Amino acid sequence: MRNQILRCSHNIICMYIHNISVIKPICFLTLLFFSACDNVVDTAPNTLSENEKKEGWELLFDGRSLSNWHVYNQGNISSAWIVHGGVLYCDPDSESKKGDLVTDKEFENYELSFDWQLEKAGNSGVFVNVQERSDIDATYHSGPEYQLLEDTHADYDKPLKRSGCLYTFFPQKNFVSTKTAGRWNHSRIVQKNGKAEFYLNGKMTAEVDFNSKAWENLAAKSAFKDYPEFGKHSKGRIALQDWSRGVSFRNIKVRQL
Repeated sequence: MRNQILRCSHNIICMYIHNISVIKPICFLTLLFFSACDNVVDTAPNTLSENEKKEGWELLFDGRSLSNWHVYNQGNISSAWIVHGGVLYCDPDSESKKGDLVTDKEFENYELSFDWQLEKAGNSGVFVNVQERSDIDATYHSGPEYQLLEDTHADYDKPLKRSGCLYTFFPQKNFVSTKTAGRWNHSRIVQKNGKAEFYLNGKMTAEVDFNSKAWENLAAKSAFKDYPEFGKHSKGRIALQDWSRGVSFRNIKVRQL
């Protein structure tokens, strides 16, 4: 009986040592992973972390309402833009009024952060420095566009129309594919004193100075040359494009610079 107990104890000790030899590397790799990500804060969608609040971030979308937004040149009307499950969605099949959604406020020196996804072969965009006036018929008549495009769209073969581009002006500064349909992409727009940078999934995709002579010359020769206010401003509203396929947004945040 004593020998059986000793053999059993020996087996338990051996199993413990073996498990430790397996667990230790796993724990070590886990520590390395979390050490590399020690600055990442996993907050719920459409909320701000304590650190973000200290840095001056504000939510432009609270996950529950269209507060902070209205339809361009039409105000707070019922539209194809709806809020469902914490997501701001533009329903292409809606019978309600169509139109781009714009911020209630204007922005000049700021950083904008947002998540987005498109349905298969989808196309949309985010416009900056939009001038909302009754004599300007559409957001894109004044505001340059951060392009949003799902990679199976026919325009994907055109480098000037891929996601993260300054639409029709420059190809991606660094190549970035969008994530597969159903997964969220992350974008940032940073603008200060007219100088703007676009980012997609962590990489810079565009850089431009809207106050420069080079930009003025580009705009004057572009497809937007017949719109007198296009690209002439470094302050204005931010707009989300209503397009023919569904587009979803969440985590829309901004901070003044």
